Order: sequence, then C-alpha cells, then structure tokens
Amino acid sequence: MSQQLTAEHFLPHVDRVFRVTGGRHGLVLKKVELGPPEPDPAARRSFTPIFTGPAGDVLPEGLYGFDVDAGPAFGFYIIPIHTVGRDRQDYQAVFN
Repeated sequence: MSQQLTAEHFLPHVDRVFRVTGGRHGLVLKKVELGPPEPDPAARRSFTPIFTGPAGDVLPEGLYGFDVDAGPAFGFYIIPIHTVGRDRQDYQAVFN
C-alpha cells in the first residue's frame, strides 16, 4: 500500500492476523488507539495499532511488510513493547 496510512486502514482488520511477508511471524491486531484530534482538520490524526504475538519468539524492532489474512498488504515499522502477560508478546506501530 503506497498511500499514507490512517487508522481507518487498520480498524477493519482488528482480530485478524498480520503475517510478516516472507517470514514466520504472525501478529494479531488487537486494537487501534487514536491520538487526540488534530487542530487542523486536514492533518492526519495520530494512531497506534497494538498487536500481540506468541511469547518466546519475538519479532525484532524494524520495518516489515505484512500481509493481512483475507486483506491487503501493509509496510510499517513495528516495536516490541513491555508485556505484562507471560503468555504473549505485545507490539506497537506508531503513526504521527
């Protein structure tokens, strides 16, 4: 996808698996957190998709291509984040 990504690109894919293109990792999109509204209505609102994956097989921080099950392909930078539960690893991608 070559256009600028917005929260609306991700929202229909909550609870779907995002698979790393050519890799073994599959992350489930759990939610999309929206930032505060922008004063300029033409500006993109910040947002943060939150993903979860299996514990013990952490996808390193970096820029990846993702294929969504029954959906489009995306490319974005993802970061593993502190995860309270030991049964999973959480990730975020921040879009300003």
